[in-house]
Amino acid sequence: MTIETKMSAPAGVTGDVRELTREMMTAFEALKAANDPRVGDPEHKSAWGAYLRKGDDSGLARLDLKALTQGTENQGGYVAPPELDRLIEARLMASSPMRQIASVRQTSSTVFRKPVSLGAASAWAAETGSRTETTAPTLDLLEFPAAELYAMPAATQTLLDDAYADVDEWLAEEVDASFAAQESAAFVSGDGSNKPKGFLSYTMIGDASHAWDKIGFVLSGADGAFASSNPADKLIDLVYALKSQFRPNARFVMNRRAVSAVRKLKDGDGNYIWRPGVGGDAASIMGYPVTGIEDMPDIASDAYAIAFGDFRRGYLIVDRQGARVLRDPCSIKPYVLFHTIKRVGGGVQNFDAIKVMKFAAS
Repeated sequence: MTIETKMSAPAGVTGDVRELTREMMTAFEALKAANDPRVGDPEHKSAWGAYLRKGDDSGLARLDLKALTQGTENQGGYVAPPELDRLIEARLMASSPMRQIASVRQTSSTVFRKPVSLGAASAWAAETGSRTETTAPTLDLLEFPAAELYAMPAATQTLLDDAYADVDEWLAEEVDASFAAQESAAFVSGDGSNKPKGFLSYTMIGDASHAWDKIGFVLSGADGAFASSNPADKLIDLVYALKSQFRPNARFVMNRRAVSAVRKLKDGDGNYIWRPGVGGDAASIMGYPVTGIEDMPDIASDAYAIAFGDFRRGYLIVDRQGARVLRDPCSIKPYVLFHTIKRVGGGVQNFDAIKVMKFAAS
């Protein structure tokens, strides 16, 4: 029986989230197949438990699992077992809307590099006709550096002394909320400096002049609002700004206040364009699902408050494997702090797959 069948996704997780969890389990299986010394090693599990509960790091030091920070010795904590990575990432996948709709990849390097073809040269020819040499394809190398995301949950010694308490599960639960909030903001509007680059932080350009490495936008028709006449038509413009190959899996992204405004829009027959979700399906606008992300800006003058696109193809999240934990029993006595660090990167991987609406008249 594989780890995928032994370990299920968190309760209530379905669809795309469960698929992402399966990808993470596959990465965990790869570590097992490669005989990674941290996976399924009773000595490591025992040493890790002794470190978390009692601060005894002799077992981990013997296994050479010290995690050194760049340019600093003996302050980096210890590399956590892959099981803790799995717990943290499974919880993040369940609680982060962007992780549910974007691509997520695991890497062991500090920078994930992805070459992208901007068009391969080709030509027509008869079956036996001569073929002229084509020009070399144009490539762009996208880089997604993994930045450090940290949290410092506190535990009582009573909890750590409780033999029935699952300390790994507690730690994953404690860092989940902090990590999810920071990630969500970064994936939307992060500036890329020691954090992921959000899709709204790239250069915006009118869709008629759209070019690679920029995000195309359409206008709402009024400053800080929808057009007063036929406002729903602007959402149609947004949908068809996206190329046909991206529309089948596209969705709208906005915060709850933008949702409130859109829910009031009607078509020419007086029918609301919003359709509530039925049977577990997401709510939709003109047949396309809606994902609520609170870090999207409010509708305001010149705000890019609504996005539309195939985010699975458009945005990439990179998780560097190997969370690390530094136990600190001294800073806030009598509590024990666990300085937990996870490395995450992100950015747009296909600039044709995401469009936004700018709330402006021109």
